[in-house]
Amino acid sequence: MTTWSASAHGVRAVVEDARKLPAFFRRDFLTLWSYRLGFFSDWVNLFIQILILSFVGQLVDVSRLPEFGSVRPTYVEFAAVGIAVSSLLQANLARVTSAIRGEQLMGTLECLFLTPTAPVTVLLGSVVYDMVYVPIRTFILLVLLTLFLDVRFSLGALPSVAIILAAFLPFLWGVSWVSAAGVLTFRRGSGIAGLGGALLVLTSGSYFPVSLLPGWLRVVARFNPITLAVDATREVLLGGSTAGGVAGDALGVLPIAMVALVVGILALRLALRRERRRGTLGLY
Repeated sequence: MTTWSASAHGVRAVVEDARKLPAFFRRDFLTLWSYRLGFFSDWVNLFIQILILSFVGQLVDVSRLPEFGSVRPTYVEFAAVGIAVSSLLQANLARVTSAIRGEQLMGTLECLFLTPTAPVTVLLGSVVYDMVYVPIRTFILLVLLTLFLDVRFSLGALPSVAIILAAFLPFLWGVSWVSAAGVLTFRRGSGIAGLGGALLVLTSGSYFPVSLLPGWLRVVARFNPITLAVDATREVLLGGSTAGGVAGDALGVLPIAMVALVVGILALRLALRRERRRGTLGLY
């Protein structure tokens, strides 16, 4: 009976924490909307990104690109999918580290972690806006590329892409929480997190084929979850991969993603325990 009561209490706590996520979303949206110039400049950057892809695409030898489902994409198609997936990692890292650093500088970090909200929920809340906004922005990018640059994506396969990204999300959260632990411990640890994210993207084949990397980096890329997610997404959007193939790709990403999630949770707990013991959680 006691075990059942404890389990029920744990479920209620999770549900109560989940109900707080929309409040985080609303806070971040209103904050960003209050700076309208920055909000709209992001969309200007979107159009500039499209122009850059179109110009670079004219310089690339398409024969050097891999095939997906017996279809050889253009460079714009190849890079657009890589950017779409890798931008999720970059957005998560940037948002989590800036959120923690901002709370440190405002002197509210210690108060935030003293509220009856799990630290994991706080960090999830800091990225919930980007988890909604970035996919919408990416979808619009793909549509604009289709309309203006005559590229072809199987946009009807987006539900299959959602399955891949669902398996990829634990990895994003795990890496983000490791970076948050670094900021809590080293105060200015965002640079290290940014460097780690850049290395992951560099070896992911997001901007150029993995076959162009040196031999030892190709081995690293094979175990990079971003590489697995990018290649699987390309197979769906460019090669027309079936639902069965998507399930296999998702299962390939999931084990590494779950390990990253566990490491992220442990790193965050250890960092919080250390700072609370030392009484330095509120320092910056």
